[in-house]
Amino acid sequence: MTPQGRKLRDILSGFAWAAVTVTIFAGWFVVTRFGVTHELRVWDITALRFGVGALILLPVLFGRMGRLPTGAWIEGLLFSVLWGAPFVLLVAMGLQLTSAAQASSVTPTMMPVFSGAITWLALRKPPERGRLAGYTAIIVGLVGLTIGTLLSGGSPSPAGFACLILASAMWAVYTLRFQRSGLAPIQAAALICFWSAVLFLPAYLLFDLVRLGSAPVREVVVQTIYQGVLMSTVAIVTFNRAVSLLGSGAATAIVALVPVVASLMAIPILGEIPTPIEGVAIAVIVIGVTLAARPSRVRAAP
Repeated sequence: MTPQGRKLRDILSGFAWAAVTVTIFAGWFVVTRFGVTHELRVWDITALRFGVGALILLPVLFGRMGRLPTGAWIEGLLFSVLWGAPFVLLVAMGLQLTSAAQASSVTPTMMPVFSGAITWLALRKPPERGRLAGYTAIIVGLVGLTIGTLLSGGSPSPAGFACLILASAMWAVYTLRFQRSGLAPIQAAALICFWSAVLFLPAYLLFDLVRLGSAPVREVVVQTIYQGVLMSTVAIVTFNRAVSLLGSGAATAIVALVPVVASLMAIPILGEIPTPIEGVAIAVIVIGVTLAARPSRVRAAP
């Protein structure tokens, strides 16, 4: 296969991995919102996500794949802070204080903007005009969604939005860091789950934060499958794979499609119907994603 053919194959594969990631992430906002507004709490959601995920991915760290160097374990500890238990707690608290539509419009949407800004400031690498226009459209769409929420009678929570924005910035740092770590996607996923479980589960049990027994069995099963299997294992692997194939700028911009998919899922599950203003804002976000996800131009050598 020619280099051009391999590059096209990698791009198509990257978009496929990103599409799976978007679907799972969008559903996570809806499922988590449902959980934290019923019997379960943010602590239970976090425990299910990383407790089950750590058990599933434990063979990756201690199985036939071989021992990881000390530096990889330290890097994994940092990853668990950026995209592990603290990240999930922030998003879950944001979901509890806002809504699925608002949360899915803030965290994944602002993440590529933070990623581009960090790259610009740290590496002196300004984004191209098209990508910069995409970031601008994403922000404009986010503002439109917020205005639509206000006009529909909603009351945005400053604390909730602060949690979501902080989580978005952490996600952006993780994305840039992972691309330079040299770890395989499955290894990064296993380290995130392992360290999050080690750091969070003892406190979860010690301070008697467990409320799983008060929730219906069906709800606990659904949350276990979604949090512990889809989010802790499948989504982390697919997202990391998309980053490896497309680069942090394109992959993170694609994740900004999460509000679109989450808004559609929220209609039958949560009964949240977007207003016309919110529909226009979502369309603007899609345009911004399209611009931000375009590959960078490479000048031919003379």
